[in-house]
Amino acid sequence: MNAKNPTQPAEPHYAVLSPLSRKNAGTTAGAPRLADLNDKTVCEIWDGIFRGETIYPLVREHIKAKFPRVRFVDPSAFGNFYGARDREILSALPEKLKAHGVDAAIVGIGA
Repeated sequence: MNAKNPTQPAEPHYAVLSPLSRKNAGTTAGAPRLADLNDKTVCEIWDGIFRGETIYPLVREHIKAKFPRVRFVDPSAFGNFYGARDREILSALPEKLKAHGVDAAIVGIGA
């Protein structure tokens, strides 16, 4: 019975689950910003979608105009981390970043 109006049936109650999950990892502070990209190596990590083949060259050109001695490592050096080989690609990423002497990264291109 409805407590406010005894002639009306009580509102139904449903058990629901929250779509939010518990956090499995803590947060970490980001790396400090680089004040100058000259003589630094910037890698481009891309998941192979959303026009990266068009956007990365434009971003590269824009950054090079401001920091002419910046060096880029294109996404082909790291592989496409989206898809069936994602775990393999991502597990090899730290070693590849070290091998290329990467100082900064541009990760993903989104729409």
